[in-house]
Amino acid sequence: MAAYVCPPAVIHGEHAVKTSQIVAEVRDRHPEAAWEPRIDGIAASTGIETRGWMLPLETAVAPGNGSGLRSVGVDAAQEALARDGFSPQDVDRAIAALETIPAPQTVQERTAPAWEAVQSYGERAARGALQIAGLDVADVDCLITSNSTTPALPGLDVALANRLSLRDDAMLLPASQWACVAGTRSLALAAELVAADPDRVVLVVIAEALSTTYQPADDTLESLIVRLLFADTATAVVVTGRRRRESVLRLDASWNHTLPGTQDLHRLETRSDGTHFVMDRRGPRAVQETVTAMWEWLRVRYQDEPGSWHPDVLLAHPGGTRVLEYMEQTMPDTWPSGLLDHSRASYTTGNRGGAAVFDIMRRAYDAGQKPGSRAVLYAAAPGLSATALAGEWL
Repeated sequence: MAAYVCPPAVIHGEHAVKTSQIVAEVRDRHPEAAWEPRIDGIAASTGIETRGWMLPLETAVAPGNGSGLRSVGVDAAQEALARDGFSPQDVDRAIAALETIPAPQTVQERTAPAWEAVQSYGERAARGALQIAGLDVADVDCLITSNSTTPALPGLDVALANRLSLRDDAMLLPASQWACVAGTRSLALAAELVAADPDRVVLVVIAEALSTTYQPADDTLESLIVRLLFADTATAVVVTGRRRRESVLRLDASWNHTLPGTQDLHRLETRSDGTHFVMDRRGPRAVQETVTAMWEWLRVRYQDEPGSWHPDVLLAHPGGTRVLEYMEQTMPDTWPSGLLDHSRASYTTGNRGGAAVFDIMRRAYDAGQKPGSRAVLYAAAPGLSATALAGEWL
């Protein structure tokens, strides 16, 4: 396996949303929540002060276009009130009052503008990646796409094929459910594709509007954490089978790992008011198990290397600070400190899901890496599954 990666293009959400704004909105909406007295400490523990969204906070918290009667219907409400002994005049007054109560946004109201933004951001990232790689749209032989929170059919692959005017014989490979592992897994797939045909050019585009999971009515502690964590980002990168002048990273090996019985720890649920991200508090410990398995893969792979092998940079998206801390605590003592600096820097502006690893890679590239520096890329996603890659900076 040898695949060559050009620097990623990263398009951050253009609407800055401060943690203080989220805290104020949640506190105003849920003043009686059991966790309300702890909200400031919980927000501070994320280490995130601001994040970029494709749409403003006001859009996420706005009421729907209908009224509170939408879910039951006017006729049903009138019949219920009449059965309870209300006079016709009282029924009319009650219905008029209920019609003034705003209803939550519907799935369509939440998803439609976000889906349009995902396509627009994805196109910008794709064009940016091609420009960075010194290639034209006509050079693309395969397009791999991922977006998890704005489901659509046809999907992002077809949308971008039309927006970019890809060749009609370009292979389209959508992967809408890869979620947080999209960055590493798309690179692993691209590497397999170019290994089969070294002349192939693969364009990877990941565009995530994770802010669509911001659900104002939810009052659980887990929903509070979800509101605080996510950012919106579109990223893209070009992978080739032959080294180009613009290539900055060579991928040499990939690893995959899935933990059975963990599919319910992190999941998306589609309800009448949109997409909800549900997570279990056992999630971080399960992610830690994949980290331990990755350490073993690296140990076995490099056990015959002279001296004590270690990566010079570790580009990891584990989803949260707890797992980053676990990675630092469990990596071999002989490894240098600071391997996760770029991962931590990326996380300070939000969890980017599948786009995270490309954002982290871009930060490492911008910081400058010595040719020959050893790199490991890692991500874990709902399922619970993980993918890692090992390679070398060029």
